[in-house]
Amino acid sequence: MITSRTIHKVLVTVPFGRAEIEWLRRAFAPAQFVHCNAKDAEAIAMALESVDVAVHAEDIDERFLAAPHLKWVHCDSAGLTRSARSEVFEKGLIVTGSAGRSATALAQHAFYFALALTYDAKRLFADQAARVWRGIPGYDQKLGLPGKTLGIVGFGNIGSEMAALGKAFGMTVIAYNRSIPAKLPANVDRFYAAERGDSLDPLIEVADVIMLAAPLTDATYHMFSADQFRRMKHSAFIINMARGELIDEEALLKALQNGEIAGAGLDVFTKEPLPADSPLWGAENVIITPHMTPAQPDKVQRSLDIIAANIENYRAGRPMLNAITPQDIFTPRNERQLASVI
Repeated sequence: MITSRTIHKVLVTVPFGRAEIEWLRRAFAPAQFVHCNAKDAEAIAMALESVDVAVHAEDIDERFLAAPHLKWVHCDSAGLTRSARSEVFEKGLIVTGSAGRSATALAQHAFYFALALTYDAKRLFADQAARVWRGIPGYDQKLGLPGKTLGIVGFGNIGSEMAALGKAFGMTVIAYNRSIPAKLPANVDRFYAAERGDSLDPLIEVADVIMLAAPLTDATYHMFSADQFRRMKHSAFIINMARGELIDEEALLKALQNGEIAGAGLDVFTKEPLPADSPLWGAENVIITPHMTPAQPDKVQRSLDIIAANIENYRAGRPMLNAITPQDIFTPRNERQLASVI
């Protein structure tokens, strides 16, 4: 068992301000500290010859896998899909991320979708532009969020914030996660877990609003496809704040067109930017945002707090926050196709 680890030299490529860089320099002291622009390939290559720790602005690539002394990389990003590769675990490299730094803002974004779909905002805005009063038939029969059931798929930082907001709106909250948390959350009425052998079906079949906040892995790729949409309530909405490939977009379009579900709020897509010819743009019951959320005011400080906690964890030999595991591996589609042929 590792009892302690020493940081000798660290590379930082994140474009923080001067004050934040100095804060990191002190946090890593007495280690030698190298800061360079994330686009300065030559400087990065030179530093990677000797550093044992790196704080990088993006997912890792082959340069980091080839670095001879590198032991830990922190990627200042919430999702580490491209970093979760088998080579990382073969090398014994620790890779951590900044998941949770924007959880509150992303959960609120999910409820922007939930409210806009529930209130039929697109048609209300169209009526406002046309100066039409009460132009939506049956609008007075609509029901708001209170009393409805919120289903959360993926119960990390974002999922936890979604649950809190769901309760604030007076919803019944059910959740599905890969693992069972050490302490079951008080604001969740029912909790299902894959490691316990639970199916996702009970959540799908009763939820009025389904919010996706799970990482993209081999296990979650297209976890919502034709069968899942058929099981959903015809009045239900699906909201994706995770990664586009959790949803089979072709199956989603068919479900929307056939009235199998009532609508979708999408911030992420299989291909980004979303191509101009994608039929999702013109779907009447779809609301789109371009993988962009108004920033949380303390986002940078939250990133720094995660890094600082992990500096202590690393030096003490303790488990690291937001560390990827073999369960996080995602095989890109082209590799899947090749494997199926072989």
